Amino acid sequence: MAFILEYRGVFRTVSRSGPIIRNVPLPRVFIACALALSAAAAPPAAATSDFLADTTARAGAGWGIVSRFEQSPYRGGGVRIDLMPLYLYEGEHVYLHSYRAGLKFDFGSDKRAAAFLSHRFESFPVERVPASLAGMSTRVPETDFGLSYEQRFDWGNVFGEVLRDVSGNSGGTEWRLGAAPSWRRGRLMLAPYLMLSARDARLNDYYYGVSASEAAANRPAYRPGAGVNGSVGLNARYDLTGTWHFFAGVSATLWASGVRKSPIVEDRTQLAAYGGLAYEFTPTPVKDDRVPLSFKVLHGRSSPCNLLPIMELRCRSISTDDRTSVDSFEVGRPFIESPHGWPVMIAWYAGLLRHEERGLQPDFWQLNGYLKAFYWGFPWSGRVRTRIGFGGGFSYAQRVPFVEARDQALRGRNTSKLLQYADPTIDVSVGDLFGAKELRETYFGLGASHRSGIFGMAQIFDNVNGGSNFIYTYVEWRM
Repeated sequence: MAFILEYRGVFRTVSRSGPIIRNVPLPRVFIACALALSAAAAPPAAATSDFLADTTARAGAGWGIVSRFEQSPYRGGGVRIDLMPLYLYEGEHVYLHSYRAGLKFDFGSDKRAAAFLSHRFESFPVERVPASLAGMSTRVPETDFGLSYEQRFDWGNVFGEVLRDVSGNSGGTEWRLGAAPSWRRGRLMLAPYLMLSARDARLNDYYYGVSASEAAANRPAYRPGAGVNGSVGLNARYDLTGTWHFFAGVSATLWASGVRKSPIVEDRTQLAAYGGLAYEFTPTPVKDDRVPLSFKVLHGRSSPCNLLPIMELRCRSISTDDRTSVDSFEVGRPFIESPHGWPVMIAWYAGLLRHEERGLQPDFWQLNGYLKAFYWGFPWSGRVRTRIGFGGGFSYAQRVPFVEARDQALRGRNTSKLLQYADPTIDVSVGDLFGAKELRETYFGLGASHRSGIFGMAQIFDNVNGGSNFIYTYVEWRM
């Protein structure tokens, strides 16, 4: 089984409250980890630059977190530290891997093609900007549309990819070609790899060039142009149990000479490491061909309360000057129900949420996708089923919500359309309350719609430190 864990991009500097190591040489070998979820019985992982490819069993899902350490390519950038939450789903043709989602098509057991959208981990630091970048326009992460093809052999795998910016930042294109043999001994898997990356001028110029208007006495105007990068690395995985997995890896990237000669780039081989731990959920066997679906409608108002006081019911205020509100419709699909007879359920949810901004800015849509766990094993649940739930995933908004933009501006912090999403709830069975058996799987409850950036530690969320909360009421039913 081969894993390609190769973030060649730039992770943003963490916020002022977060850790950062500046101008310190990296140790020769990193003990770090990249998290992924895979069972020993899972099919061999695909060898692409997506290190989470095929890391869960088909129809499987899981939660985890990955930590990464990387030498910044920018002069004076020091060492970047990044956290990334993992939310994984591996369907037959559809997949979600935290920073990448798309469609995949298998042609036999040894060939695969895929089309996907992927977050590019390259950008300027958000805070503590090094002197080499002072006064320059901020370069931000972009979203790429990609196509990939993989071929598996007895000795390992080879792959090719092409990625094109579709977010309108660089407008650049990148071609990748890689190979990865692998060895397994018991619970331990080792996978060295080699990858070449050909980037066009627009991509390199955006992240590593200096425009004429940004030129300074010690920073002349410069365009690195097109070039080829080379990366080598070693990934390791150890299966602690059938569901808990530990990953670690190291890599080294030699940038094209045009990039290394840039006045804002350190001329050196860039080292990186990563690591973590994760848990895989095994789906409940399907009893019939019918796919159970849950539907949920909600209405909420913005709250000045923080998430923890809301969850503890110590703060329930929706009295705000902005009076902004949200309405949403969600669809959920359970994939683990009452394992071993326990009062537990885990389900996937996708929701389309509408922000009503009360004239403060145009109204807009928000897309939420998350994994949610429920528990109802309370002493009174036999009479009135009461569920508590907590969901975690991603939220992408067409605009930054007014309350987020206002609060972040007051703190002098940045914002992001993509943030971590949390959905704590408590509800009761309407059927149990009114003695109607046909409504037992209909629930009425309270919840919080929460967006945040994990305290500025996650580059995938633009190192945002802050967010927003909306307290809502809802009805959920199963069909």
